[in-house]
Amino acid sequence: MTLPSTDEKLSQALTRLLTGQPTRTNGELTVTNLCLEAGVGRDSFYRSPIKDHFAACRANADTNEPETTRLREEIRQLTATRKAERADHSRTLRELEELLRSYANQIQALALDNHHLAAENTRLLRQLDNPPNGVRTLHRGP
Repeated sequence: MTLPSTDEKLSQALTRLLTGQPTRTNGELTVTNLCLEAGVGRDSFYRSPIKDHFAACRANADTNEPETTRLREEIRQLTATRKAERADHSRTLRELEELLRSYANQIQALALDNHHLAAENTRLLRQLDNPPNGVRTLHRGP
């Protein structure tokens, strides 16, 4: 006979293993994993009435093993795909940020060039408006 708190820990651990939400193990339905999940010793498990329920769940899991294996493999593949997509997304984001910095630098350089050209244009227009002595101004276009 075990303490009610031990039975409760074992029951909660079994629920986590059956729902695929282990907190301390790889999630396989074994006595070792159940005891690790519950934080109790194997001797406590074997004295607990949970052992009969565990045996029934284990037998049921064995009959569903191909489906469970397939689903675990699918989860593994989806996790790997998600990891690859995140890495690709991060790489693309870094490339776009670099492109944005490059465009900002080019815009800044062009704005500076435009400023210099505008100043040069203003200087040349003033020179046309005030020709040096002896120079006649011809018709100026629009």
